[in-house]
Amino acid sequence: MAKKDKNAHVSETPATQMLKAHKVEFTEHPYEYVEHGGTEESARQLGMDEHAVVKTLVMQDQDAKPLIVLMHGDCKVSTKNLARQIGAKSVEPCKPEVANRHSGYLVGGTSPFGTKREMPVYIEETILELPRIAINGGRRGYLVQLAPKVCTDLLNAQPVHCALAE
Repeated sequence: MAKKDKNAHVSETPATQMLKAHKVEFTEHPYEYVEHGGTEESARQLGMDEHAVVKTLVMQDQDAKPLIVLMHGDCKVSTKNLARQIGAKSVEPCKPEVANRHSGYLVGGTSPFGTKREMPVYIEETILELPRIAINGGRRGYLVQLAPKVCTDLLNAQPVHCALAE
């Protein structure tokens, strides 16, 4: 019977609810979550290019104001370059429990969509050149694939140039 459909369905998250509410076209890609596996692991399991798997990083400025940085899976953030471009004295990653509190998601399952608290979002500008990206769908072991333009349209993500090769 229609058993296959039931297995293919992943329960909704605040992220997928937001995407659906805005009629965003996306595909769902569940995978086996591996602690500290990161984008390398999800890209390997899903047969995707890690450069097109985007990390959602919750960071904070010198005043502990949270912000989100969207970065290529195979790159890291130059916090110095980022701080300079957004007019902050400094930027650093939030501690996991602080990031969880700001986003409403568990680290490893953080999506920029449907966060508990509204935060400014910055996107590595070269991500916008990709035809499609895979980004966390709001739970560990779950990516959604969509057009990168959704990040600027829906999240008002500001392009920045702060990628460093890993």
